[in-house]
Amino acid sequence: MARPKGKKRAAAQAADTDSSKTEAAAQEPAARGRGKRTKAAPKPKPETQYFPEKRNLEDLWLSAFPVGTEWENIDKIKEFNWNFENLEKALEEGGELYGKTVYLFGSTEPQLLDVNGESKIVLIPVVIAVDCPFPPSDKIGINSVQRENEEIVPMKAMKMAWVPYVPLEDRLSRIDSLKTKIFTLGCTQRRSALKHLKTERVKKFDYCMPYYMPLQPLEEEGDTTINFLYPLEPPIVDEFDWEMDDYEDFADQRVQEGGLPEDEKEKFKEFLKEKVRERKREMKQAKEARKKAIDDMDPKMKEALENIKFYKFYPVKTPDTPDVSNVKARYINRYYRNAHYLM
Repeated sequence: MARPKGKKRAAAQAADTDSSKTEAAAQEPAARGRGKRTKAAPKPKPETQYFPEKRNLEDLWLSAFPVGTEWENIDKIKEFNWNFENLEKALEEGGELYGKTVYLFGSTEPQLLDVNGESKIVLIPVVIAVDCPFPPSDKIGINSVQRENEEIVPMKAMKMAWVPYVPLEDRLSRIDSLKTKIFTLGCTQRRSALKHLKTERVKKFDYCMPYYMPLQPLEEEGDTTINFLYPLEPPIVDEFDWEMDDYEDFADQRVQEGGLPEDEKEKFKEFLKEKVRERKREMKQAKEARKKAIDDMDPKMKEALENIKFYKFYPVKTPDTPDVSNVKARYINRYYRNAHYLM
């Protein structure tokens, strides 16, 4: 007998209801176990870091290569946070060098200084500023007590050149539009490549010094003294004045002191005579070269060299750097001699 249609639908609905209740019951414990979701606390914002604003010429002194400083000592310059605000002020508006063309080169001077109550050898950086509308020279001198002969070579032979320096605030400007024109002596020799060079070539950098030929002869060009190193073991290192000293007496004195063997005396005297002849030739050549250079010089260049001025800058005293005020000196090198202004 067929079931009535109404009863069939009611049975299906009842089955669906029972199934829904079963599923709800299965899900209910899980729903009861889950706590109320809370909003996570916002992460604290990192504090804003403020860096001191760089001065317009703060890195200028570092741009001037420390000529003549041994490669292994160059990093010692950064042992202290040196400050050259005196150089910066001289080049800024109102300063002695503002509005001029200036050529800068660096150097270092080892001095015994007080560092936190202790005496210590410190490599002090110095900067020489040359006030001149033209490059003072395009040459480098290579000279030292250890080297017998002086060399004057083009800067490019030692990978050096005058390089334009642009202040921080003007680095998007044209160089020729700058009021003060600054050039620094730079060196493109890579330190990482030194190991591939011969020792003699590397040592040449240690003996470099910027060359300059003044219009007036140096006092030492009339000097009658030679410095020499006579090859013995140990070597004789001394000086001989060909106007004041006598060859025979000078050699006898070295024999009496025990530094020169008796059978070496005649050879020693001949060595001195040859050194004197070499020095006299050098003096004559230097005199002739100066005369020719001056005669051939452009009048504007000659006028510039007649009015050239040298400024020597030492770092200023700061709380975290040693005081260098007691070791300042005007002397620059054997070519530039003394600075007109000590800063």
